[in-house]
Amino acid sequence: MDYRKSNAPVTTVTRNLDSLNKGTNNIYETVIIVSRRANQISVEMKQELNKKLEEFASYTDNLEEVFENREQIEISKFYERLPKPTLIALQEFEESKIFFRNPEKPAKQKNI
Repeated sequence: MDYRKSNAPVTTVTRNLDSLNKGTNNIYETVIIVSRRANQISVEMKQELNKKLEEFASYTDNLEEVFENREQIEISKFYERLPKPTLIALQEFEESKIFFRNPEKPAKQKNI
């Protein structure tokens, strides 16, 4: 997923509890679904960031050669300004973009 194009808010906003219960009818199940999706997003974002920063890696152990790389700083700042994974996951849940299933309830699989 392209997180740059996400329309998730950058800051925390007040959510309607009824809209979070929409697909599951259980707020605790909703929290688990959103938290697992947020973990997936977080891992993907971290891998992408590490891949981009890897080209700037220095493998020397000399402390005197520490320097600032402008591109590296800009990449890091860009990722800091992105919405947090939890906010992206909540936005996906509200837009019914998350597929989930409860193994205890196999007949009620939904694509919300």
